[in-house]
Amino acid sequence: MRNHDAQSLAFGLLAASRALVDGISAGVSARGFGDVRPAHGFAFARLSAGGATITELAEHLDVTRQAAAQLVDELIAKGYVERRLHPRDARARLIVLTDRGLACTRAAEAAIADTLRPWEAALGPQRLLALRDDLLRVAPGGPLRPAW
Repeated sequence: MRNHDAQSLAFGLLAASRALVDGISAGVSARGFGDVRPAHGFAFARLSAGGATITELAEHLDVTRQAAAQLVDELIAKGYVERRLHPRDARARLIVLTDRGLACTRAAEAAIADTLRPWEAALGPQRLLALRDDLLRVAPGGPLRPAW
């Protein structure tokens, strides 16, 4: 691949990522959750799988434990998460989504669908699914982390 082609591919992927984050954020806000930021959504992605400790959340977000604890304190104050006793470690606390946090997560899922609808119209459903498959092949799994 020529340098110019590689650069335009990288810029296109970064622009697509930004368009997704912006579209999801706007959709979540329009659904009544205007007090969350994209970084909160990255935390919700980890917490929606049954909760996490501060250490696990910090690792997922690639931030310090102190930064993760501040984020959790903010989300507790807004009513999106709560601390619970950890079922297997008496020293740890499990951070879990509240009903409000779960509702925000459902709003994000709907916002994702809305954001991708024009992409499907432009590419067609088969090409969009092929794009998904290709992206999962070159960037499999792993934690979702904010890039800015």
